[in-house]
Amino acid sequence: MSTRRSPLAMALLSLVCEEPMHAYRMQQMIKERHKDDVVNVAQRNSVYQTIERLRRDGLITVRETSREENRPERTVYQPSDAGRETLRRWMREMLSAPAREFPEFPAALAFLPVLDPGEARAALEERVAALRARLAGLDRDLTEGAKFLPRLFLLETEYMRAMAATELDHVRGLVANLAAGEVTWDYRL
Repeated sequence: MSTRRSPLAMALLSLVCEEPMHAYRMQQMIKERHKDDVVNVAQRNSVYQTIERLRRDGLITVRETSREENRPERTVYQPSDAGRETLRRWMREMLSAPAREFPEFPAALAFLPVLDPGEARAALEERVAALRARLAGLDRDLTEGAKFLPRLFLLETEYMRAMAATELDHVRGLVANLAAGEVTWDYRL
């Protein structure tokens, strides 16, 4: 059976390959390591559903189940041999081949005429401000992280910074084009 690859499944499988652990610890480690910028763990239920899928597909197994006094039962998971190989395959695929993803922003650009040009420009100006703030935060993360982490553990932050900077340049240009009337349309909605 081929398990559907996802960033969350990859992250959880990666963590149990590091060391056996329970679901709550996996979620906490993702947050502690600031990997929640690249893996959505906001909904604890999605973590448990993904763990169940990995278990059902034989990529992780139950190492032990324990219950401490006044605490909920905790199931500790470990990878199977198939899980280790699947993780390596997923990583090779994710690194080598661009995925067909459907982020919201390009979709919004595709349907820009739903707004009048002035409304679109105002919304894009808000995005410029948000991107500037995001870049400042990523710069802080990189500066602080470089004090105690090898670059290897900052690569995704470097990538996110490059993508945000490129997006900021593009959106600034689009705002300028809208302001100059170089991009316009008849609003009819």
